[in-house]
Amino acid sequence: MPEDANDNEDLPQDYSSPPCMMHLVDPVSGRIDSDGDLRQQQDLKRWRTAERTRLITLRLAIPVDERRRLSQKIARALDRILGDLSGKIVGVYLPFRGEPDLRSWIEGLAVRGAIAALPVVVAPRSPLVFRAWRRGEPLHPGVWNIPVPVGGATVTPDIVISPVVGYDEACYRLGHGGGFYDRTLAALPQRPRILGVGYRRLAVRTIYPQNYDVPMDMIVTESGALTQ
Repeated sequence: MPEDANDNEDLPQDYSSPPCMMHLVDPVSGRIDSDGDLRQQQDLKRWRTAERTRLITLRLAIPVDERRRLSQKIARALDRILGDLSGKIVGVYLPFRGEPDLRSWIEGLAVRGAIAALPVVVAPRSPLVFRAWRRGEPLHPGVWNIPVPVGGATVTPDIVISPVVGYDEACYRLGHGGGFYDRTLAALPQRPRILGVGYRRLAVRTIYPQNYDVPMDMIVTESGALTQ
């Protein structure tokens, strides 16, 4: 990441957390004391819900042309970071609600000798499966009307590119709240290389990670890469 990669100057300055949570937060890890009562967990759930709403609104407010430009910068950063992808299975995604649009980059994976795989929700509160997909192969609407492959072999990715709603300095990802990626990454027989992708302006100080939250190996934004 550029020289200011670990700077906090671009983090939201109006950030706050529910005061009643602070006595349970570990100052190093940001985790809530496991002995915390149900009310504290409910506070965390409410905070995450509100933060998702704020960050998605912020993301959707980015003009389309600017999102396109930022997405191109993220794609170039992925090229630099990942290097030779021949023979690799890369778990990717199709953009939803203003997420970085990497479709051109995904379509180019086959040219580079890699296999693109798209996530598919098979059941509520269950891990995703990844199905191989190439440009031109049929898709149909899945959960939230996100297109998923009609066919395609089920594969295990070597690399997972995961979109973020928000992220923190420890590379924890705030997603849409379904828990699909966390369950999937925890269930894979071997941990893949995991890269979260999003816009720099979506950074928060902490998501208050819990035992079920899986950290990314790095977060890639238009400004470069943030690593653990």
